[in-house]
Amino acid sequence: MDDFVFYIKMGLNHVLDFAAYDHILFLTALALPFSFKNAKKVVLLATIFTITHCISLFLSAYGVLVIDVGLIEFLIPVTILGTAIFNLIYVKTKSGKKNMGLHVFATAFFGLIHGFGFSNYFNLLMAEMEQKSIPLFGFATGIEISQVLIVLVVLSVSYLFISRIKVASSLFVMICSLLIILITIPMLFKTFQW
Repeated sequence: MDDFVFYIKMGLNHVLDFAAYDHILFLTALALPFSFKNAKKVVLLATIFTITHCISLFLSAYGVLVIDVGLIEFLIPVTILGTAIFNLIYVKTKSGKKNMGLHVFATAFFGLIHGFGFSNYFNLLMAEMEQKSIPLFGFATGIEISQVLIVLVVLSVSYLFISRIKVASSLFVMICSLLIILITIPMLFKTFQW
């Protein structure tokens, strides 16, 4: 049981690490267009992220599929940018309906990509272990808990600005998405070293 708790903590720290804030940026961009009224949808998206993240960890841990780290490090900010740009397009078109299919695809893609990005470190931890399912499940649990916490924080901040301070929803989503883009662009340029 101690091992399981250790891997839950590892999953929590992995997502909530402010030094490696790509998870937080992506989840923020993902949750921005949503409110507490449709919180179930964004929690579902976070769960899809967790599942695909673990799939790529599983594939890597068992040597089924290994992807170049440089490519992965490039694709992580690309996916964050794509999600933030989608938010801007959504606000601009005011379509009234969120394209859940696109959200699901972006979330699943990011989960796979980021799982491969973390797989080298995870594989070093698992190198001597024959039983890898408990660490994977514990890690996934920690990721899921931390992602739900981030989503709740984003929804709470959105509620504060939109309902209490009376900032227009579209303006709030646009400003936050632009900030995410500005933060992500330097991450993208750093990856060109590969």
